[in-house]
Amino acid sequence: MTHYEQNLQRDISRIKGKIVEMSGLAEKALESCLQALVAKDRQAAHLVILRDQYIDELEKEVDRLCLEFLVRQQPVASVLRFAYSTIKVNLELERVGDYAESIARQSLKLSTLEVAYPVERFTEIANRTIPMLRDAVKAFVDQDVELARKTIEVEEEVDGLKSSLNATLVGLFKENKIPFEALNALMMIARRFERVSDQARNICMETLYTCTGEYAKHQGTEAFRILFVDERNACRSLLAEAIANRLNSPRFVFASAGVEPKEPDSSTLELLRSKGLPVTGLASKGLAQVPNLEHYQIIIGLAKSAKKAFPQRPRKGVFIDWTIPDPSQMQGHPEQVKAAYEETFQYLEEHIKDLLSAIAGEKS
Repeated sequence: MTHYEQNLQRDISRIKGKIVEMSGLAEKALESCLQALVAKDRQAAHLVILRDQYIDELEKEVDRLCLEFLVRQQPVASVLRFAYSTIKVNLELERVGDYAESIARQSLKLSTLEVAYPVERFTEIANRTIPMLRDAVKAFVDQDVELARKTIEVEEEVDGLKSSLNATLVGLFKENKIPFEALNALMMIARRFERVSDQARNICMETLYTCTGEYAKHQGTEAFRILFVDERNACRSLLAEAIANRLNSPRFVFASAGVEPKEPDSSTLELLRSKGLPVTGLASKGLAQVPNLEHYQIIIGLAKSAKKAFPQRPRKGVFIDWTIPDPSQMQGHPEQVKAAYEETFQYLEEHIKDLLSAIAGEKS
C-alpha cells in the first residue's frame, strides 16, 4: 500500500470505530429503556436521559472527523460516497438516541400510573428493532450489501408489530383498562421503537448507496404535508384540520395532533356540524399517533405548548406559529363564547387559504 492509501485506511478505520461506539451506546440506551418500561425502573429511565449527551457528543466528533477526512483526503468515487453516507448514518444514530430518551421519559410518566400494560408485546418489538439496528451498522461498517438487503426486510415485520400493538392498546383503552394518558404514552413508545427500525433501514440504504451507487427514492414527498398542533387536539387543531380538508386540495395532506390529547370538545363538534363538516369518527390523537410524522413539511403551532414540543425546526420543514386563544377554555356569556368559536374558525379558514395559495403559487 502507498503512504496515501495507508493514511486513507487509517482515517476510515477511525471513523468506523466511532460509528460502532455510537451504535453501541444507542443499543444500550434502547435496552435500558426496555428495562425501565418492563420493570417500571425509574433509575434506568433517568440514566438513559442523562447518558444521551454521550451520544450527542459522539455525533459532533464523527461530524468533525468526516469533515477533516473530506478536506485532507479529498476522496473520490466509493470513498467519497462512504464519507457522505457516514455523515447521514451519524445523524440516524443520533436520532435513535433521541428516541431512547423519549421512551425513557414516557416510561417515567407510566411509572406514576397504576396501570397494567402488555410488556411482553413491547419486549417483542424491541427484540426485533435492536438487533436490526445492530445488523444495519454492521452492514455499513463491513460494507456488506447482502446483510443490508436482508436487514431492510425486517422493517415490514416491525411495522406489523407496531400496528398490532396499537390496536391492542386502543382496545384496552375502550375497555377502560388503561386511561387516556397511559394510552398516549404507550403508543408513543411503540412508535419510537418502530422509528428505530426506520433509522436502521435508512442506514442500510446508505450501505447500498456506498457500495453500489443505488439510492432509494425519498418517501413522503408525493404530497405536501401540513400538521396542526395544539395542547389537546380537542378544539383549534381539529377545526384547522377539518377546514383544510374541506378545501379538497389534492396536492396537500392534513393532520392534527395534541401535545397532551383529550377528548374532542363538544362545542367544537357542534360548530363543525353547523358548518356542514363531518364529525363521525372524529377523535383526538397525540403526536405519536400521526403516521409518518417525520414527512410533514410544515408544522403549524396553534398553542405555545406546540412550540415546546418542537424545540428545533423540523429537519426537512418549517414550524409556523399561529398561536391563538382556545375558545373551549373561555368563560363568559354563552353568546360571547359562541362568538369566540366563530372568530377562531374564521381566523383559521383565512390563514389556511392564504397559506395554501402561497405554497401553490396561486392568487387567493
